[in-house]
Amino acid sequence: MNERVASAIPAASDRRPVTDLRGWLDLLARSDRLAVARPGVSLRFELAAIAKTLDGRKATLFPRPDGHPVPVISGLTSDRGWMAQAMGVTNDRVLETFQEAALSPIPWREVATAPVHEVVHREVDLPRLLPIPTHNELDSAPYITAGLLISRNPKTGVQNVTIHRLQLSGPNRLGVLLLPRHTLRFFQMAEEAGGDLPCAIVIGVDPLTLLASQAIAPIDFDELTIAGALHGRPLDVVKCQNSDIRVPAHAEIVLEGRILARVREMEGPFGEFPQYYSEPAEQHVIEIDTVAHRKSPIFHTILGGGIEHMLLGGIPREATIMALLRRSFPGVRDVHLSRGGTCRYHLNVQLDKRHEGEGKNVIMGAFGAHYDIKHVVVVDKDVDIHDQAQVEWAIATRFQADRDLVVIGEAQGSKLDPSSRNGVSAKMGFDATVPLSSPPLKYKRIRVPGEETVNLAKVIDEGADWRKAIA
Repeated sequence: MNERVASAIPAASDRRPVTDLRGWLDLLARSDRLAVARPGVSLRFELAAIAKTLDGRKATLFPRPDGHPVPVISGLTSDRGWMAQAMGVTNDRVLETFQEAALSPIPWREVATAPVHEVVHREVDLPRLLPIPTHNELDSAPYITAGLLISRNPKTGVQNVTIHRLQLSGPNRLGVLLLPRHTLRFFQMAEEAGGDLPCAIVIGVDPLTLLASQAIAPIDFDELTIAGALHGRPLDVVKCQNSDIRVPAHAEIVLEGRILARVREMEGPFGEFPQYYSEPAEQHVIEIDTVAHRKSPIFHTILGGGIEHMLLGGIPREATIMALLRRSFPGVRDVHLSRGGTCRYHLNVQLDKRHEGEGKNVIMGAFGAHYDIKHVVVVDKDVDIHDQAQVEWAIATRFQADRDLVVIGEAQGSKLDPSSRNGVSAKMGFDATVPLSSPPLKYKRIRVPGEETVNLAKVIDEGADWRKAIA
């Protein structure tokens, strides 16, 4: 199915970035993309079941889930076209817009007071304060899944922003899976120095700040500056109550705490983006000291393995991969991490091929762009890489395994891929480009003249009786 959405092109009145969660909800509601559930939906499975049913079609607001006074929102960005609209651009400008923001970040602006600090709790009982859902059948506990975890490099003070799954392990304790990225490195630095790592968990931000948190950026690069660039102005931030961490001032909720040194506890299983459960294991632990929020906060949850989960990670990866590939291969026109490949593992590349063998070089460059990438398909510029049927057609008609296949064994892959050996994975690439030496007619695609301009409203008589039509 074509993953492009025709309605993704925003109306002229909506071609500006959306910088506020509640403004985004208003926009979704005006365009019939926000469903409101009946009050009292169960936080255990029922909320996730409803959200999953509407995933990709509508966001869902859940008032008083299980009687909890804080409402839950899910599915904020579960369509690629919605993210384009949040950016204020057309669908074909999403990757370029994100990459431009990453290359031209705007430093944040600190404010003294903020909506996120309107209510402060020093006595922490997370189940009482927050409506934390349980999503999938075998999930070990309720999970915070849309929390931006912000920490600082203990040596430089520069922040890192990311999303980690957070298991409710006690009234003020969260189990956290730290994959080999910047947060883990910061924690190791703090633990080696004998201390905990202060952190903040921010819940309920606008879609662009959410997307910025997933940027593939170098260490000591604060992703909140990308959010500012996407907004077109500095992001307002406020200093935490207990640390020097700065958090988005207009967020709904912030949890302040510490990743505990020399403490590991069981976490998982949890339904992850590959559509499988991660196995239980001893993981790091966060102790929460303070909870602050707006007077009437909204709790955001991301359905584990849902479309929003996949797209939030996929779009920033695509932008980074495209920029990296274009440095060596200017003919790369577009890249796409397909939903069937969990927006992580399967990469399609559209190439304006200039040299024989270039497709294979692009494949190898793509494997180096991100370790998660497992399978790469390179096609010519006449193939829509957002349409998996066209990509499969290119493989079927332009690819020969003995000539065009690239296989690499024992490479670093995703630890969340259940077919890998603790993250050690094979890589495979398909060069489905046409040989430059082929006769012109051999790979000429068939075409009916005028098919692109047919106006069905003018030529089809809706409701006509076929018997009368031939009489």
